[in-house]
Amino acid sequence: MNITKTLDAKGLACPMPVVRTKKAIDTINSGDVLEVIATDKGALSDIPAWTESGGHTLLEQKEEDELLYFYIQKA
Repeated sequence: MNITKTLDAKGLACPMPVVRTKKAIDTINSGDVLEVIATDKGALSDIPAWTESGGHTLLEQKEEDELLYFYIQKA
């Protein structure tokens, strides 16, 4: 997977990971992949829901060492 941009949202509480994700996705081209790294457990439901509502594709979601990783392909 080719990651176009990485967003560090560690330490941010809801709703900031989603707000920052929206701003970051606006800076990349259609088809590009945004990696989001977060620590807020709320992001586990918020980011997939936002991704779907925006028409984007959640390629992968994983949790490693208390970090949450999301890979979103821009619509």
